[in-house]
Amino acid sequence: MLQAVCLRGLFLLLVVRQVYMEEQCLKASVNTCGDCIKSGSGCAWCKDLNFTKAGEQEAARCNTAAMLRDKGCSSNGIINPKNDFIKTKDKPLAPGANPVQIQPQEVQLNLRPGLPQTCQLHFKRAIGYPVDLYYLMDLSYSRKDDLENVKQLGNNLLTELTRITGNARIGFGSFVDKTLLPYTDTNEAKLQRPCSDKSEPCQPAFGFQHVLSLTKDGTKFRDMVAKQHISGNLDPPEGSLDAIMQVAVCVKDIGWGNSTRLLVLATDDGFHMAGDGKLAAILEPNKETCELVKNKYSKSNLWDYPSVGQIARKLEEQNIQPIFAVTKKMETVYTELSKLIPKSAVGVLSEDSSNVVKIIVDAYNNLTSEVILAHEALPDFISVKYTSDCKGGESPSERGKCDNVNIGKEVIFNVTVTVDRCITSQSFLIGPLGFSEKMRVNIRTRCECECDDSNQPHPHCGGNGKVVCGSCSCDPGFLGQRCECKLGQKDEASLKAQCRKDNGTECEGKGDCLCGRCQCYSTDSGGNFYGEFCECDDEHCEKANNTQCAGHGKCKCGKCECDQGYEGPACDCVKSDKDCMTDEGVCHERGKCECNVCKCERGYSGAKCKTCSSCQRPCKESGSCVECLAFGTGPFEKNCSKACNHLKQETVERLLKYDCRVRDKEGCWMLFTMTEQRGFDKYYVKVLQARECPEGPNIAAIVGGSLAAVALIGLLILLIIKGVLYASDLREWKRFEKDRKHEKTSGTNPLFQNATTTIQNPTFSGDS
Repeated sequence: MLQAVCLRGLFLLLVVRQVYMEEQCLKASVNTCGDCIKSGSGCAWCKDLNFTKAGEQEAARCNTAAMLRDKGCSSNGIINPKNDFIKTKDKPLAPGANPVQIQPQEVQLNLRPGLPQTCQLHFKRAIGYPVDLYYLMDLSYSRKDDLENVKQLGNNLLTELTRITGNARIGFGSFVDKTLLPYTDTNEAKLQRPCSDKSEPCQPAFGFQHVLSLTKDGTKFRDMVAKQHISGNLDPPEGSLDAIMQVAVCVKDIGWGNSTRLLVLATDDGFHMAGDGKLAAILEPNKETCELVKNKYSKSNLWDYPSVGQIARKLEEQNIQPIFAVTKKMETVYTELSKLIPKSAVGVLSEDSSNVVKIIVDAYNNLTSEVILAHEALPDFISVKYTSDCKGGESPSERGKCDNVNIGKEVIFNVTVTVDRCITSQSFLIGPLGFSEKMRVNIRTRCECECDDSNQPHPHCGGNGKVVCGSCSCDPGFLGQRCECKLGQKDEASLKAQCRKDNGTECEGKGDCLCGRCQCYSTDSGGNFYGEFCECDDEHCEKANNTQCAGHGKCKCGKCECDQGYEGPACDCVKSDKDCMTDEGVCHERGKCECNVCKCERGYSGAKCKTCSSCQRPCKESGSCVECLAFGTGPFEKNCSKACNHLKQETVERLLKYDCRVRDKEGCWMLFTMTEQRGFDKYYVKVLQARECPEGPNIAAIVGGSLAAVALIGLLILLIIKGVLYASDLREWKRFEKDRKHEKTSGTNPLFQNATTTIQNPTFSGDS
């Protein structure tokens, strides 16, 4: 029940995501309805005549259908082409001599660029489907004992395959290596008889030889193989890939039919691959063509060995499924090779290869029960995804896969095709690997609008042009939104000024200014410049690995718009924040994680933006908040929680070390530490409970001391003045005494005269 709910939730999420993607319209160069439709699957066009305002560019007609309706476009005026899917060849699944195992056989897809289209392919393994098996044997000398058992192999192998399918054929070929040093002894005698045992029948050295084309005659297989003899070479690796390439490309010589094609490679050694030919001065690469002359590989000594990639591609093209029947010591080597070749199997031979029939039958059952749906190589602008109704096949993948598909069981694959841009007609094949039946997919793109307009001059265009999907297509000599501008009639300078961005070059040098509007040029690669001033193009975005937007995004006006899951200027980074994560969020919430690397902001640095050498703790700025949080006072007392929500505080009894010492409103010192929290301007503060406040003043002491100081100063001043006056008087006295010692008179004042008149009081008797 829970699983069903989760699946429904996932389905709804995918539907919502798809709707969201379709509702995006990333406009580029848009002048016509066709330009709009080509811009993306979410773009629609409004063909209502009066939808645009005077002077408004026609690009306004291009937007999502919802936005156009919101802007007033009528329902009948919205042009929004959808995908068409038609089955052009649809025979029902059927067994028989000419079985039909896939349905349909051909489809026609008319696709809107960017809009996925899903169709179903049904597959059912038919009873009696023929099998062609080609046995390719290593005939180097070490395979002597195995050859004797293989000579008895034909009838047994045909019997087993016929029992399973009712219709089987078998063929045979052999290989050794190039007949050049250092692979083979080139002594003439050794080339003719490379075996060491002179009594042993031995055939001359050779690269690859085709012995028997595919046949239903087991006796003929036995007789032809009986004529084969061991040969020899020098080095352990063999020319296996040379032989496989010829078996794959020589379709007519081998006789491959419309069947399940199996190639059994029996060997006890490894293989040479591309580049090893240089040891024998062979520099020409393998050209992947059939070069059998008298049933022998004629270019063995002229062409290098093919690469594993070439082998894998050719086997897939020819629907050949290889079975590597190898000895135990080579099992690991060929298991790794099998991983590179789809629809291949590995079996371990016994010492004398007596178990080879069992290996082939088991491998056939495993290979045919595994159905892998794949397509041909496609251009970058076409993508194909698969889902299926098999267990584990619900998620979209590059190839569809179903295991344990028994004969008669029908499986259904959902094939989703998306075209990124407008293209000419394309065709490609889809089908199960190992089967020749394919479904042909024919693709055309819907990039033009069908508006059913008249081809006559229209009044909406001033009679100087016709209406095409709501826009005016002007007659020669006329320009403008309504074809109102006739060349040469308006002020050329003012019209050209409208084509300059910030008084720069007309149309940025990438277009012509016609009637006050830029008509943009095409780019060198066939795209277009676009924008009001032709300032944009979609070809000059950042590159990574020599690929624009690293192949993980689209270039829009010089910038990469990355696909989901990618980021970076060139979309070259898988979106991830694994290396940016900390216990405190991405990059400590002090930067952005780009390309899995922290891009720090505001002076922070370090791998995860933990440190800031230029940052200082805002002690003084935080003082008011610390005061209200810790002591309930200060300017933020009434709205502390709101004004100071960037701080978290704790009051402690002891604070041995502090970062900040700030005065509060009352002049007391507050001691606290500040520790940064994640993000910007957020701190955890520890505040000492007791503030350091100054003691109150001693008024009596201050007053007494002040008066004493004043009296002392006054007395000191008086003493100084007295001292100065005394010194001055003393100096004058000494000068006076000196002058007296030098005077020459008797000491009587010459100016003094005695009295000339005497008056006596008559009442005075003289007695006291």
